[in-house]
Amino acid sequence: MTRIKICGVTDLGDARDAALLGADAIGLNFHPESPRFVTPERAMRIIDSLPPFVTAVGVFVNYGDPAALEDFATSIRLDAVQLHGDESPDYCRVIGRVKVIKAFQVSPEFSVESLRNYPVSGFHLDTYSTEARGGTGRTFDWSRAAGANAFGHVVLAGGLNPDNVGALVEELHPFAVDVASGVESAPGRKDYDLMRRFVESVREADGK
Repeated sequence: MTRIKICGVTDLGDARDAALLGADAIGLNFHPESPRFVTPERAMRIIDSLPPFVTAVGVFVNYGDPAALEDFATSIRLDAVQLHGDESPDYCRVIGRVKVIKAFQVSPEFSVESLRNYPVSGFHLDTYSTEARGGTGRTFDWSRAAGANAFGHVVLAGGLNPDNVGALVEELHPFAVDVASGVESAPGRKDYDLMRRFVESVREADGK
């Protein structure tokens, strides 16, 4: 069964709705330049509201010292960190008390071989952009992700929405799919009906 992550959550009610609709994880964005940025205090309230078995994932971009990042993540009870910057394999290797998901932007030059040396729990593949590290609402050429699962658990993102996620799941069978803008009424504010339809589309594709 394909796991589902609703990312860029900033609101307690949205987090609860996502969990009740069937999301396996919610993403909390700690990159100050993101329109979906959350403070540690708000993030902790959201995490405390989650039911059992729903994972809290923190999104970071070039945080700095990996040991400090690990301390921060454990202090607010994140289950995993998703790294969207230029973090090296050695940077990722330092973090051991939470799961690490390394994000890669899929440009025309991207090769799945670039995943080989990263000692992480999973890989997040998103659309390449010079303006943002994610949440662009644009898709990438899905064929470029073929074979990525040979290197670990693959989370696919980039312009996903209720209308196209089913086709992606049927084509590539990823470990998980990740959505932010595709289920929003505004940046950081989730739309209940769009989240419901997104989950339903994934589950329908899983059953085929």
